[in-house]
Amino acid sequence: MFDKKINVRYSEMDYKLALKPSALLNYFQDMASENAENFGFGYSYIVKKNLAWFLLKYHIEFSEYPIGEYELTVKTEPRGYQKLFAFRDFELCNGEKTFARATSSWALVNLENGKLSLIGEALANNPKMPNFEKRENDLTFSKIQMPQNITIEKVFEIRYDDIDVNQHVNNCNYIIWALEPLSFDFKTHHHLKTVDIIYKKEIKFGHKVLVQIEIVDETHTIHLLKNAETGDDLCVMNIEWD
Repeated sequence: MFDKKINVRYSEMDYKLALKPSALLNYFQDMASENAENFGFGYSYIVKKNLAWFLLKYHIEFSEYPIGEYELTVKTEPRGYQKLFAFRDFELCNGEKTFARATSSWALVNLENGKLSLIGEALANNPKMPNFEKRENDLTFSKIQMPQNITIEKVFEIRYDDIDVNQHVNNCNYIIWALEPLSFDFKTHHHLKTVDIIYKKEIKFGHKVLVQIEIVDETHTIHLLKNAETGDDLCVMNIEWD
């Protein structure tokens, strides 16, 4: 595990001093990037091969949602790969107290043709990225449900600030758009318990995002993000709430 202490800023909290979900995903992304760079398969290595890491899935479980926490530790570990997919785990804690655990899957994409690259070959069999081996306490990706009855929908315009180093929308922005249409009252009285995310397709500056939400019940929502112009599915989230 690679770990780093984080001083949580007020700008990363909501009015109840709860950590913003987008801030958490930014922590995870920054830790993954720094760890990959230290291990020799980060941005500076793959950009020379015209490759980019693309996040495919998240499964996040909260044992307790962090509220009023000004110091947190984020841990990450590259778990290895299976042919076209690499896996990475995360933990969010403070001392001995663990707030959340997460697992994620990633792919290396050739920027010229958009095809997935064999990870072992692309990384020259880097020993820091071994073959994946399952452990007894591993989190597992849940089956994603698609919304059936749309309760709320809203359109967002992509801003220049939403774009990342690969010139497409940063994955952390999706959860901002996904949660924004929910009512102030709902978000005031609920906290994330379990989050499953599948990123299906990228979107770039100049387009708009349509968010559609099914409120299954008080503790379960399904969020679908689409390209408002083409109708392509971009991302789907299943969320369980406390």
